[in-house]
Amino acid sequence: MRSRLRLVLLPLAWAAALLLAPTQAVAARSQAARAARPLPVDLFTTASVFARRPVRPRHAHRVSLVTTGTRAVSFARHLLGVRYSYGGSSPLSGFDCSGFVRFVYAHFGVDLPHSSYADFAVGRRVARAGLRPGDLVFFDGRGHVGIYVGDGRFIHAPHTGTRVEIDSLTGWYAGRYDGARRVVAA
Repeated sequence: MRSRLRLVLLPLAWAAALLLAPTQAVAARSQAARAARPLPVDLFTTASVFARRPVRPRHAHRVSLVTTGTRAVSFARHLLGVRYSYGGSSPLSGFDCSGFVRFVYAHFGVDLPHSSYADFAVGRRVARAGLRPGDLVFFDGRGHVGIYVGDGRFIHAPHTGTRVEIDSLTGWYAGRYDGARRVVAA
């Protein structure tokens, strides 16, 4: 019974899609044509027409704030709880600190070395006061790396016996902070 119903509904759905697609295209073309028409000009409205400025959507600036770094942080959060594994570089095998950072940025087409020391040579230096989400933060003589998430916190694979977690740049990590690098353009 279900298979017969599917056989009847599937062609109907295709037919509806084929019928609606041209009407949507025609509507889009007519809307574009209306937008391209010149504005009516008369003596009373000419001054106000030319005085108008392009109107920018109120929230247009928010789109530009979504950077690769911000997207990397969002992706990294999905990996919270993955176990630490020395030399690990995948969610299945576990992560060490540089393997975690490398895996996250590889998802966005950025190739990083599997070494926190080598990661410190990539990108450009960033002052602590200028940190943005996605910046790499280094600790303990550059032997440890994490990804800054904002609000004075970073995500990392800490050490054996732990899991990927978010920690604060204060406390133990504040005294061992070595610097930060921005590996992608904002």
